[in-house]
Amino acid sequence: MDSFPSIIKRQWRSLESLTVQVEVKTQADKFWHSIRDSTTIFPKAFPDQYKSIEVLEGDGKSVGSVRVIKFAEGLPLVTIQQEKIDMVDEAKKTVSYSITDGDVLKYYKNFKATLVVAPKGDGSLVQWICEFEKASEEIPDPNIIRDFAVKNFKELDDFIQKA
Repeated sequence: MDSFPSIIKRQWRSLESLTVQVEVKTQADKFWHSIRDSTTIFPKAFPDQYKSIEVLEGDGKSVGSVRVIKFAEGLPLVTIQQEKIDMVDEAKKTVSYSITDGDVLKYYKNFKATLVVAPKGDGSLVQWICEFEKASEEIPDPNIIRDFAVKNFKELDDFIQKA
C-alpha cells in the first residue's frame, strides 16, 4: 500500500475495512477518466447491473456531489443506494465516497469507499478500500460488495479495450 496516497492510510483507522487490488490492461489516465464518467458509462456498458445513475446534487464528479444508483433486478442485497463524493484528488487519481441512503445501510451503519488508480506497466492497478461499521454482529463483512467492485473493474477494462 506504500505506493498509494498517504491520505488513505490516515483515513482507514477506526472501523473495519476491506481492501482489494485489481490489475487492468487499460492505461491509468484512461481508466481513471472512465471511472470518473461512471454516471454515463456504467448504465450503458453494464445494463445487466445498473438500471440508472442520477445526479441529485453537483456534477456527479466533484466533492459534495450526490448520486442515486438504481441497480438492475436480480442483484443480491442492493437495489438502490445514494452516495456522496467526499474527496477527489485528480493528480493522485483518487476518489472517496460515502453511502448516505439505500439498502446497504440496512446492513452497515456506515459505509465509505476509496478508489485509487495507479499506473502499473502498460496498464493500471486499481485499489478499492471500504470502511464499514456493521449494523449488528451477525452481519458478514461486505465481501459481496467488494466482489461486485472487482467485477465492475474487470468489465470496465474489457469495455474500454473493445471501444
